[in-house]
Amino acid sequence: MCRYCGGIIRLVSAESVYGASAERLGKQNEKIYQCQNCGARVGCHKGTDRPLGNVANEILRLKRIEAHQVFDGLWKRRRMDRTGAYRWLAREIGLSMKTAHIGGFEMDQCQKVIDLCRKEKEAYYE
Repeated sequence: MCRYCGGIIRLVSAESVYGASAERLGKQNEKIYQCQNCGARVGCHKGTDRPLGNVANEILRLKRIEAHQVFDGLWKRRRMDRTGAYRWLAREIGLSMKTAHIGGFEMDQCQKVIDLCRKEKEAYYE
């Protein structure tokens, strides 16, 4: 059941969502959970049907993308590995490693990640 509209969520091919762009995006043969009513969705871990987080509407998906861009940029510039970066993030925002994943974050948590990473970037370059 969709958390936004109560619609049915189905596992669909990425091609059915992205069309001809699926290949360019590297999503051919991948799966997505999508609400058949409102279109809220979440992708799956590569090659599996295990969701990357929870279903999100377009606004939340865009916020998660922004949070990931800022977070990924920070840990890559600092030459951290991904696990170490998530350990740092979990500690900074007071979550466990198990729950500190942007794919499961809500708007306020995404904004917290964005603000934290931008602050860290500024401090790093001072």
